[in-house]
Amino acid sequence: MQGTGKAICLPSDIDTDLIIAGRYLRTKDRRIWAEHVFEDLDPKLAPRLAGAVIVAGKNFGCGSSREQAAIALKEAGVVAVVAPTFARIFFRNAINIGLPVIEADLACTEGKAVTFDLSAGWVDAGTGRKKVAPLSQRMLAIVQAGGLVPYWKVKR
Repeated sequence: MQGTGKAICLPSDIDTDLIIAGRYLRTKDRRIWAEHVFEDLDPKLAPRLAGAVIVAGKNFGCGSSREQAAIALKEAGVVAVVAPTFARIFFRNAINIGLPVIEADLACTEGKAVTFDLSAGWVDAGTGRKKVAPLSQRMLAIVQAGGLVPYWKVKR
């Protein structure tokens, strides 16, 4: 699975409450989550996420285990998230909803194209391909299917 998007640079330790604040979890309307994603970090960031690859520092998705954080990013149009490390539950939540996550430490230039190939295990932020550990075959299949639910619908 391959993808490309414009880089949105974020720091380390982005927790799930920064991704989607708890005050918006009273609704199940994913459009609301997408409109308010990262609102407490940068109120002007949400509209810029469509077609973007988030390139962040370590420990992305730390904090609570809310799956709405990964869903909000996908609904906002995020193509993938690249970070040196992820909170493990966020990592799995992202895979389960079909949002590509890539463990890599990249230098980030805002707006620059970021290209990746999950099957081959590389990412390129404009300075050449950087090898990354590829996802397992099952995780790759889940992401390619668009998430765990579509994956199991096809498997049955």
